[in-house]
Amino acid sequence: MNIAYQMPTKVLFGEGCVCANAALIAEMGSKALIVTGARSAKSNGSQDDVVAALSQNGQDYAVYNKVMSNPTIACAYDGAAFAKEQGCDFIIAIGGGSPMDAAKAMALLARQEIPETELFSGRYYTGVLPMVHIPTTAGTGSEVTPYAVLTNHAAQTKMSLASPLLFPKIALLDARYMSGLSNSVTINTAIDALSHAVEGMLTVRTNAMTDIMAAEAIKNIAFCIGAMKQNALTTDIREKLLYASMMSGMVIANTGTTVVHAMGYPLTYFKDIEHGRANGLLLAAFFDFLQKSVPEKVSEILSLMGFLSVEAFKSTMIELLREKEAVSDQEIMEFSQIAIKTKNVGNTMIPPSKNDIINMYKASF
Repeated sequence: MNIAYQMPTKVLFGEGCVCANAALIAEMGSKALIVTGARSAKSNGSQDDVVAALSQNGQDYAVYNKVMSNPTIACAYDGAAFAKEQGCDFIIAIGGGSPMDAAKAMALLARQEIPETELFSGRYYTGVLPMVHIPTTAGTGSEVTPYAVLTNHAAQTKMSLASPLLFPKIALLDARYMSGLSNSVTINTAIDALSHAVEGMLTVRTNAMTDIMAAEAIKNIAFCIGAMKQNALTTDIREKLLYASMMSGMVIANTGTTVVHAMGYPLTYFKDIEHGRANGLLLAAFFDFLQKSVPEKVSEILSLMGFLSVEAFKSTMIELLREKEAVSDQEIMEFSQIAIKTKNVGNTMIPPSKNDIINMYKASF
């Protein structure tokens, strides 16, 4: 049995964990760059808790709140320049995947001079600002991964920075910060986490440890499906989703993702379909593709969710995601050309051909 596993982030999960662990934040540095979006960190109370912890420690801070959905390369460079200008020596990222991913790129660029043409090369030296990550959605699991996904306009898609340097030092998870999320955001982010766990089990790098964590994530998300359908999002449901998202992040930190992500990125870039939703729209066709070659693995995943068939899973996704966006045959051809060039394709347990990708798009839309 060959197993490789790495997860160097210290995780603290529970109500009030930010202020309760102020002493850990005190060890990170003297001045924090707080990286957020424009509004949510203020409205959900997470930024207030961070500021309270920093004040308790006597630490200074500056706020960078310009991170947009699907952050760009330009945003990452801008935030890094701001961190250097302000003399920040560590980063606290608050939010969903967008602020957390942007913060990772900023942490790297604040310490290293990397031209845009080399940003995704993976050729970095060891300097990076240490990071604390505080997720306020349950989807990306970025608080426990070594990846940062940015929009690359030159390539007309989203691309990942990947390096062990990008693991945050500390992750603080408090489900209270998700209490104001809409049902649609909750569903889309939960399906993102589901996709991570499912894809992790269907990569060439899957192993016994990652499968155990993926199964735990899948079962917890499946438990919450009924509540999401009914918009009955209790604190307990929020906690289960946040826990599942973290576990899914731990999975893909070691396995990476598959062709589903490769196909989902063009849908987000060109059609403005939210990332988790894009993955959810593709998963049933992905199961159908793999069922021909690894039916036992697909059946295992479906069973974890309580489904007897791909069709039953597909019906639930339709119920959760509702009406699909229109994608033309011409767009499918263009998106397939982009997807086939990604590393994710080769990481899939059964690597698809370009024609397989075209057929999966057609089956999905």
